[in-house]
Amino acid sequence: MADVEIERPNTVPAQDEDRLAQFGYKQELNRDWGLAHNFGVSFSIISVITGLTTLFSYGLNTGGPAVMSIGWIVVSFFTLMVATAMGEIVSAIPTSGGPYFWAALMAPPKWSAFAAWITGWFNLLGQVAVTTGISFGLANLIATVATVKSPDYVPTPAKTIGIYAAVLVSHGLVNTFGVRVLKYLNNVSIVLHSAGVTALAIAVLAKAPKHQPASFVFGYLNDGTGVDGAPGWGERASPAYLAVCGSLLAQYTLTGFDASAHLSEETRKASWSAPIGVVSSVGFSAIFGLLVLLAFLFSIQDFEATLSSTYEQPVLQILIDVFGEDGALVLFSLIILCVWHCGLFSMTSNSRMMFAFARDSGIHPFFHHVDVRFKSPIRAIWLAATLSFILALPSLGSSVAFAAATSIATIGLYISYGIPILLGLIWHKEFTAMKGPFNLGALSRIIAFIAVAWIISITVFFVLPTANPVTSQTLNYTVVAVGIIAVGATAAWIPWARKWFTGPAAEVTEAMRLGVDLTEPRVEENESEKGVKTTGATAESSD
Repeated sequence: MADVEIERPNTVPAQDEDRLAQFGYKQELNRDWGLAHNFGVSFSIISVITGLTTLFSYGLNTGGPAVMSIGWIVVSFFTLMVATAMGEIVSAIPTSGGPYFWAALMAPPKWSAFAAWITGWFNLLGQVAVTTGISFGLANLIATVATVKSPDYVPTPAKTIGIYAAVLVSHGLVNTFGVRVLKYLNNVSIVLHSAGVTALAIAVLAKAPKHQPASFVFGYLNDGTGVDGAPGWGERASPAYLAVCGSLLAQYTLTGFDASAHLSEETRKASWSAPIGVVSSVGFSAIFGLLVLLAFLFSIQDFEATLSSTYEQPVLQILIDVFGEDGALVLFSLIILCVWHCGLFSMTSNSRMMFAFARDSGIHPFFHHVDVRFKSPIRAIWLAATLSFILALPSLGSSVAFAAATSIATIGLYISYGIPILLGLIWHKEFTAMKGPFNLGALSRIIAFIAVAWIISITVFFVLPTANPVTSQTLNYTVVAVGIIAVGATAAWIPWARKWFTGPAAEVTEAMRLGVDLTEPRVEENESEKGVKTTGATAESSD
């Protein structure tokens, strides 16, 4: 009997679904995002204006203009190396799981499940902390703005937490009911973060009554890390210690570009669009960020007055010095709008990662659920909101809680980026068999080595104390949060998680390592019973 060939339509949606089927998954989320939308999500989450505005005070105190400007250039280069190495991986493995799924496929079979488990938990920690850092930073900005026209208003930690809760709820509601609107809000966000922020930077430079010299912007080192008259870390340790701690401003800002990977199951031509989204978002953010940073630094009118501003927000003080209160409030409202969009898409990315991790039983399968009506992972969205709220609660009793949250976000995410890059560097032959259209060729291992070395370095940098002396109020509790995940995830793995968490299906991971396409046409061995050649992930199943 002649073989019958069942063909799937050779369209972009069908190709994307077939590619996803190779990883053992069916298409559950709406795949209606293009390259621009994919880029826009990471570009919005990186949101240079968010990181610079919320951590500008930290930067001025921890190294000052010299560390902020030169540090931005250095950090941008190494972050681009990380993004490029990661882009090559997401091109090979474009799924919502992102780093934990990559680690499973790139580790040897014996260690596949453990690599996925530990990477997934670090990525989850980083995702939650990023959402916390962005949205809690927004709450602080809103509380600060309220003091400009209402001097009697006192933004206490409890009031700020209340504002923060309202911000999280607004992001959760839009992600829950407005999933079809997200790509249009994404377009708005791209315009705000590019044209809007550029116009802001040019306006500040053009309107500033005077400008600081280049020797100040690139050469002035300020150490404000001493508390209550104590010497700062530049004196107690060294200026180099101060510089590595101060680099947090740039590194935290250039974080979150894995969103392009987490949105890959909703992106057309994901094997190409997602890696371009990862790399281009970092490249453009580095350029825009440097422009904005230099505009602010050159436009400082009085350094000491800016540092000790009654508003406790140096960027707002710069705008008031340049434009007056009314003009500053208008421009600061633009910044707040950018930060709101940044937090919105951070929760989008966060929820997709949790949805995928639940799909593979990394967290409870209850969170692997897509609402039929809204096509949105609602349970994962509100899990993300809840955990982000909990992570900000130490701010009620700690003066360095926000800086710690940004450190946790940075370390958690970059460790989860670094594990699969390291695995691809060590088992490079197996990784080569998986590679997609974004292929670095001979540069692959060089770039991966640079990326891994940088991630190891910043993991050490950002657990260091940033205020002296170290007390219960100034403790950098990053090491505690990161340690809990590292020890907790490992401790959970040894006695019980290893018995049920397998990560992605074993046959899928093995096929990917060997470069075998599970959806390719094949002839069944028992021709008398089958006699049918099938193409497509679902051709053999009646489900």
